[in-house]
Amino acid sequence: MINTKDILETITMIQDEHLDVRTITMGISLLDCCNSDIDTTCNKVYDKIMRRAHDLVKTGEEIEKEYGIPIINKRIAVTPIAMITASCDKKEPVQLARALEKAAIECGVNFIGGYSALVHKGFSPGDIELINSIPEALSVTDHVCSSVNIGSTKSGINMDAVELMGRIVRHTAELTADKECIGCAKLVVFCNAPEDNPFMAGAFHGVGEPDCVVNVGVSGPGVVRAALAKAGDCDLTAVADIIKRTAFKITRMGQLVALEASKRLGVPFGIVDLSLAPTPEVGDSVAYILEEMGLESCGTHGTTAALALLNDAVKKGGVMASSHVGGLSGAFIPVTEDAGMINAARRGSLTLEKLEAMTSVCSVGLDMINIPGDTPAEVISAIIADEAAIGMVNSKTTAVRLIPAIGKSVGDELSFGGLLGGGPVMPVSTYSPARFISRGGRIPAPMQSLKN
Repeated sequence: MINTKDILETITMIQDEHLDVRTITMGISLLDCCNSDIDTTCNKVYDKIMRRAHDLVKTGEEIEKEYGIPIINKRIAVTPIAMITASCDKKEPVQLARALEKAAIECGVNFIGGYSALVHKGFSPGDIELINSIPEALSVTDHVCSSVNIGSTKSGINMDAVELMGRIVRHTAELTADKECIGCAKLVVFCNAPEDNPFMAGAFHGVGEPDCVVNVGVSGPGVVRAALAKAGDCDLTAVADIIKRTAFKITRMGQLVALEASKRLGVPFGIVDLSLAPTPEVGDSVAYILEEMGLESCGTHGTTAALALLNDAVKKGGVMASSHVGGLSGAFIPVTEDAGMINAARRGSLTLEKLEAMTSVCSVGLDMINIPGDTPAEVISAIIADEAAIGMVNSKTTAVRLIPAIGKSVGDELSFGGLLGGGPVMPVSTYSPARFISRGGRIPAPMQSLKN
């Protein structure tokens, strides 16, 4: 039976509380595009993406109009390109990046992810070439996103890859310094990367996935905050229940969109990602949810506990509302993409160290953080290693998306525009980890990896 109150509540969520479906992401396998000739491979990659995704944007727009649900992004994720490059006699992965960019523009999508390599246990043919090409690839494209998985609970952490990625992040910033170092905003370093994540910049289409699939990422921080504001001074048990009920409603909407998109595009429905994805809009902030719980400023003592409550309640409510849940499914805390995080960083209550603690209980990790432009590569590598260690030991996904602000120092600002937002340059420790990082090798997998 249709409940008028529920309909009106959903309308209010969309109009006043920034409720939206953050992304419909089509995952496409490129394994059947492999060829020894790089030009042939590029043509096959472009043709397959166009064949599969040419109606993606149109379908998303039709669903928006029919159901009145905003769908902010339409995206594509593909098989890690390092695997495709491995088949080519002449390994020139930037050519494939240009093919991805051309397809993304023709399809009209916001981003295309999968310029990626999975090196958590070592380097396969094609991996080194792709990783070394990331700075150039991200500097000559606007829609291509890149990710590298350098660790997992099962395999430990590949410290040779960690050391390399510190240099790659810094070089990417240098090559895009004239564009606010935006290349680094499209580059994520993962531990325990999921194969079905619909969110950028870390999305790629895993080898265990179908040939083509539709995944959906929901949003709704503003809706959760509004629900807590209406509840007033209830205890934390009641706070958790309110978040669970709200997450159920948000996810139900995402499930509807996912199934409808799947049917219209003629491809299987994959998962709904439950992550609360913020934006720079003032009313659409995870940080403001934490402050609504009673914190004076995000980053103060108690923030990690409040975030743990939020993340757990979102999962408990959301998992009941979808037939298949996957991706990252938690609460995102990207600094430049969250109005409350930006303000907390500016006032100094939110630090890199506190963000690292927060990532032990939420989704992803140290995300969209501007750091001084003179930060050495080994410091970037060490930050990546710290975050990977949290993911490895806790059997969860963690990631790092740092932006070295070339030519800028602490207190200066970068502005990317759109959902990527902008924010202050945050300080990092100036003590050197160079000797530790230069040792290389692998950090062994923890005991809990032996679950067979």
